[in-house]
This record gives sequence, C-alpha cells and structure tokens, in this order.
Amino acid sequence: MSGFLALEDGSIFKGESFSVEMTVAAEICFNTSMTGYQEMLTDPSYKGQILTLTYPEIGNYGVNQEDVESERPHVSGFVIRELSPVASNWRSRETLTSYLQRNNIPALKGVDTRALTKKLREVGAMKGVLSTAGMDEQEAVRMAKDWHGLEGIDYVKEVTCKEPYEWMDEDSEAWVDNYRLKVLKQREKLPPVKHRIVAYDFGIKYNILRRLRQNGFAVTVVPASTSAEQVMKMDPDGLFLSNGPGDPSALPYAHQAVKELVGKKPIFGICMGNQILAHAFGGRTKKLKFGHRGGNQPVKDLETNRVAITSQNHGFAVDAESIEAVGAKVTHVNLNDGTCEGLRHKELPVFSVQYHPEASPGPHDADYFFQQFAKVIDKCK
Repeated sequence: MSGFLALEDGSIFKGESFSVEMTVAAEICFNTSMTGYQEMLTDPSYKGQILTLTYPEIGNYGVNQEDVESERPHVSGFVIRELSPVASNWRSRETLTSYLQRNNIPALKGVDTRALTKKLREVGAMKGVLSTAGMDEQEAVRMAKDWHGLEGIDYVKEVTCKEPYEWMDEDSEAWVDNYRLKVLKQREKLPPVKHRIVAYDFGIKYNILRRLRQNGFAVTVVPASTSAEQVMKMDPDGLFLSNGPGDPSALPYAHQAVKELVGKKPIFGICMGNQILAHAFGGRTKKLKFGHRGGNQPVKDLETNRVAITSQNHGFAVDAESIEAVGAKVTHVNLNDGTCEGLRHKELPVFSVQYHPEASPGPHDADYFFQQFAKVIDKCK
C-alpha cells in the first residue's frame, strides 16, 4: 500500500508502506549510522519523532532478542530508502517488517531519504505527518502544522520506569562468541561490585546499564520523578543521570531533585543527564537546528586536546555561555558546530557528557568515562 510523509512546509515524500496502516504526527529527524537500526528503534530518546535513516538498505540482518535498548520501540514512525528482501544473520529471530507490525509502528520504504535529509539539514528540524492509511495529503500538511512539537513537552514521563528496580547481573553478561554461545553456553564473567549507585531513568538505554555493571557498579534504577530525599535514603555511592527524549527545559521536577543532590554525592550524566545538570546549575539549553544523530560526531576534550569519534542522539544542547556563569565549565565541544558536548563543576565531583560512551551502536572512543566515574567515587570515599 502506498503512503507518504508530509512536512509542515508542504513538502510531500511518497513511499510504500511495509508495516501497519496508521497516521502519526511527530518531529522528523535523521540518523547517519550505517548499522544499529534495532537499537535506534528501541532508544527511548526517539519518543515523539519519526526516524529516517541515511543508510540506503535496512533490514538485512533482521531483528534479534538481545540488541534492544528498551522493552519496546519508541519511534512514532520509520522511513527508509530500501527494505532488504532477505534477513540473513545467525542471531535473527524475525524480520524488521514483522517486528514493526507487532509493535504497531508505521513505516515507509522507497522514500528519497537523501532529498529528505538534505532538506532537514538546510531548513532544520520539521514537524511532519507519516500516513499509510489513505489520508489526504493537504490534510496531512495541516495536521503537521498544528502538531505541538517537542519544545516545552515532557516526554520523559512517558518512557521512565514506574517503580524502582535493580539491574540484574544476567542482563549484563555478554555472550563472547558464536562457539561459546552455541556449544559451551558460557558467558563473560562480571567483575565484583565495587560501587552501588542510583540511576535516574529519564529514558535509559539498556547498554548504559550493561556498561555500568561491567565496570563494577551495582545499579538501582529509579523513576524520573524520584525526589532527592528518596535517593539520599538509599545512601548510594554515586548518582547517574541517563539519556532521554524531548525538551530538557520541560522537566522542573528533575532540575530541582538534581540541584538538591549536587554536592552530596558524585554525579555522572549522559545526554539528557548533561542537560538536566546544566539546568540544575542554573544554566540553559537550546534547540539545535537539526540535532546530532549518528556514530561519527567528532568531539574535542578541551582539557587534553584529544579528539574522540562519538555516538550521539540529541536535538537540544547546553548553552555554553550560561554554564560558564554558574560555577561550571565546558569540558568538551563538537568540532562540527562548536556546541557544548560536556561539562564539569569547577569544585564538586560532578561531570557529564552530551554523547553516548556506551555507544550502541557506534565507536568506543569514550568508554573510559565509566571508569572515570568509578575513580571519582573512589576519591570521594
């Protein structure tokens, strides 16, 4: 069945449906990674967005049960150039089509994703409507214009956990290779627990939790609305602030809780956690033109002058000038556009980065931050 993507400026990108018949309104964004569509689909940071991929062929290795980043997909819709007719991988359990259908995610193939991406890069992030249900095109354009957008909307409350929970060891033990998986049934042994931390779930990815445990942290995950008082009763060695969707300025309850916790425990934040820290310090965030989404973003560490290639997924950034005025400093910058990619309090054991050290998918240049967090906790003890 035919379908289309309508943008708020009146542009129409036609394609063919390969999932459910549905109409959805959301922000249109693109990711430049060459692999990892399953991780992207299940990343809670994509809540409220229609995701298009720049890599031309998608679906070739199917979908498995291990590579998800949360319990379900969070994208509003999915747009690709070409759908592979074959899903070929020894770990594959179903096709991309059946996975999207089972999770009620509308999707288009045959779209000119190069033209769509060029428009978003030139014009900026846009509101849009993806329809595979026979909707009138001009009605879809009007619907896109009327959609509320991401700014000022709290999507975190829709993706955070409902109750606190412990991240279990078996969820972090990595299969080491095909032979051990199929024949010996062995898993990689985890290091002993050295630190016990609380992780705020603003839309946390499973691989962040895996990497924390693989670096010696026992993790208690708590809902985004958890108060500072509740966290302090748990008496953790440190606090972690996760990634998440939407506008970081729309989370006053998170800003207040983190503000009360700064100085009481060592804190490490990633992505949304970086932005929430900025607000807790008294700084600001701003919306980027079209965001950073992909596995090839160059970031410079201002303290060492080293450059790392990083995995990123965010549409907002910390206002660097606002941070310098409130007792913190910018530690990392994006070499493509100069935006803030990390910050650190000038006196307290609090630091964060805008990109993803756990990099699933993506490069592992920044994986050392988990050990850096452990060293900060050791020093504070």
